[in-house]
Amino acid sequence: MNDPAYRLLQSRAVPLGEAFDLLAAYRPPLGVFFERRGQGVAGMGVPPLVFGGADPDPIGVIDVLRSAARKGRGVAPVAVGAYSFRRGGRRLPGLVIPRRTVRRDHRGETWRLDATYLSRKGDDLTPFEPVVGGVAHEPFADIQLREVPPADVYEEAVREAVAKIGRGEIRKVVLARTIEVTADRELDPRLLAGRLRAVDPDAYTFAVPTDGGVLVGASPELLVSRRGRDVRSNPLAGSAPRSGDPEEDRANADALIASSKEREEHAIVVDAVAETLRPFCEELTWDPEPVLRATPNVWHLSTRFRGSLREPGTTALDLVEALHPTPAVAGEPREAALEAIAALEPFDRGRYAGPVGWVDAEGDGEWAIALRCAELRGKRAVLYAGAGIVADSDPARELDETERKFRAFLDALRWG
Repeated sequence: MNDPAYRLLQSRAVPLGEAFDLLAAYRPPLGVFFERRGQGVAGMGVPPLVFGGADPDPIGVIDVLRSAARKGRGVAPVAVGAYSFRRGGRRLPGLVIPRRTVRRDHRGETWRLDATYLSRKGDDLTPFEPVVGGVAHEPFADIQLREVPPADVYEEAVREAVAKIGRGEIRKVVLARTIEVTADRELDPRLLAGRLRAVDPDAYTFAVPTDGGVLVGASPELLVSRRGRDVRSNPLAGSAPRSGDPEEDRANADALIASSKEREEHAIVVDAVAETLRPFCEELTWDPEPVLRATPNVWHLSTRFRGSLREPGTTALDLVEALHPTPAVAGEPREAALEAIAALEPFDRGRYAGPVGWVDAEGDGEWAIALRCAELRGKRAVLYAGAGIVADSDPARELDETERKFRAFLDALRWG
């Protein structure tokens, strides 16, 4: 952060109406979008200010935002982006400050934030445009889909993970798969984000740049949020399929709550989140028992955390760095689980299962986990899905969990 250009950053805030659609302010491939229930941020502008190279520096990012806030005399610009899954791995382009951002907060206030260098004379920013709904394309043919790893290899990896658990090497590990899609058209991140948001407004819908494409998804899982001293987290672990038949759907939910295997998987995550957040908080509470969380295709076991920060200087990025990766996406113990993932997954997760979200000059922010997502690269897409493996895991059932997640996303991708 020694580049003098960063010290020349200014911001200007302009109020907008409550009816403004954040998705209209998103411009791929370098734009950013993060929203849940109408609240969030979206940005555009080429080039954005990029914090990348090595791991994002929380102190440096916050310093730049605070400097702009002092110069701008208004709402500060927001840094948005996604971390890679692997700690210490490549995180380009990391966090970005868009040239133009629209932000809607919990009070319903909507602001346009223009960030510029003092030495620059006007940025070429196109006007906001609404997102026009797409038309569903034909389902993808088998020849357009490539599984990595194939189903039988994934089941073997699950068996090996269960064996590692039986030997006491790990307690839990999350194993993921990918499907590589070759489409007959350019895949549109804005249309896909709009479709995902419409299907599940309660999810954190996001679109952020990657090293060579755009990661688009709708995650049900809040890693952490920070507003003033208020801290929240909502880990999910343990799942069951949804059904169009109400009686069957209720039976699946009841079976999930009663399942010792699923509750064990969930308890591992809850214990880890509590242990991590407790030193940061003077008060920390969470649900005494897991509760059901419904998404359009999957039931989840959910535990809601709420805390009050011990030190007001602790930022959302500090909490992200401490929490990631939780056992919900890696396993327990963390390092042993990461070693198992590296040995058993024949691909690089990139930003899948990493933190995605935003932070502002006050240190406030909201960060989800990049799940239910795909990386779009022109006419190609890579879809990701995973399952938590514990001692009682059955390879066929874990494979089916990933297949169900893929089917739901492939349907949404037909509209992108």
